[in-house]
Amino acid sequence: MKIFLKDQTSCLSQHLEYFKSIPVMPYQLPQLKERISSIALSKKRDRLNLSILFDYKIFPANIMTSLTQWDAENRSIQVGDTIVQQVYFPPHPLLSQKIILAVRVNQLIDQPGRKGFAYETLSGHAERGISTFTIEETENKLLFKIHIFSTPGHWLTQFTDTIFTSPYQSYCTYKALRNVKKQWEK
Repeated sequence: MKIFLKDQTSCLSQHLEYFKSIPVMPYQLPQLKERISSIALSKKRDRLNLSILFDYKIFPANIMTSLTQWDAENRSIQVGDTIVQQVYFPPHPLLSQKIILAVRVNQLIDQPGRKGFAYETLSGHAERGISTFTIEETENKLLFKIHIFSTPGHWLTQFTDTIFTSPYQSYCTYKALRNVKKQWEK
């Protein structure tokens, strides 16, 4: 985790290069807190438009900007790809601290009625664990789902967990669900 006062958007490619060599933060799944959040999407489309998901346009721009390895290398997502994230805290690009973190894709999901990917946090991340993002189609519903197993991963986020970390993660998850729905409904 790196903290800046100046926006790092123009430097994300350098941060990405740095984080590509950083290992995944070790975790034990049973010791992590599980949270599942979802939102219904309209089923009016003939086929699923998964670009919102696979272009990593999940979080609103006032919460996070990012650079994916697959975008930097002009290709599609692959297991092992790194995503560098610039998180705004509080959620305002100008009036915030810019926290640079990274995650690594560890799974691509391509099942009938369920598409998405999962990533694990890299060493130094504010959270320790794994997040899965899927669009799931059932008989009656189409859902965007965020499934998280995590715990604070840094001494600062552990110290502020009940006051800032967990509430902020819940807020960001809620905003991500709404952001994907808004884009989907366009």
